Amino acid sequence: MQVFKVALTLGLMFTVASAHAMNSFSAAKRELPRIYWQLEQEFGPQSTVYCGCPIKITGSVKKPKWQVNLEPCGYQARKNQKRAQRIEVELIMPAWEFGHQMQCWQEGGRKNCGKIAEFKRMEGDLHNLFPSVGEVNGDRRNFQFVPSGATPTQYGQCEMVVDFKRKQAQPPKAAHGVIARAYLYMAQQYGIRLAQQQRRIYEAWNREMPATLWECRRNELIAEVQGNDNPFVTAQCPLKK
Repeated sequence: MQVFKVALTLGLMFTVASAHAMNSFSAAKRELPRIYWQLEQEFGPQSTVYCGCPIKITGSVKKPKWQVNLEPCGYQARKNQKRAQRIEVELIMPAWEFGHQMQCWQEGGRKNCGKIAEFKRMEGDLHNLFPSVGEVNGDRRNFQFVPSGATPTQYGQCEMVVDFKRKQAQPPKAAHGVIARAYLYMAQQYGIRLAQQQRRIYEAWNREMPATLWECRRNELIAEVQGNDNPFVTAQCPLKK
């Protein structure tokens, strides 16, 4: 009974602290650590997307702070040690992917689109945002994801591969599911066109790597904040009684 009361109290604290929709990337970056704070209470230590490096979360649900621990995951900086030591919020579908299809981007790029409410909602959509090792976030840029092929050697034991020549990124298999469901969600939610080959890859990854209970709970917490779920995640989660 005591455990239930603690979990309920934490849930209420999270809801009160987070009961507002995202309308910008900066707002989403403030909100995401709160979601991971709650996930830590329920699932234990959290980790970064792609490399799986442990995240240390301190502070309260209202003002959590996070930092990455590179040693347990065997991460070795490719080039930028300083950036590798911080957490950055990764847009799984990069801003270029949805932005370049908009007139504002064609007339002035990302900075110009920053004035448009629809673009700001897309950029700040929490279903598309995950904590990442800063260096990997910077290296990945707006490169398309492709199936693994090359041997990962760039970041120590991290299995992420960035092919700068071909402008492609090969994520670890463990990340295929969350990547696929974020991409498919963004395409459906905002009417973003995906190349046929690209869509086939994500549909296959969605089937091959189903949502975990952790991903289902993350989806629920984001829905409480944004007011909408990711249906590609929800479809694979247990129905609540």
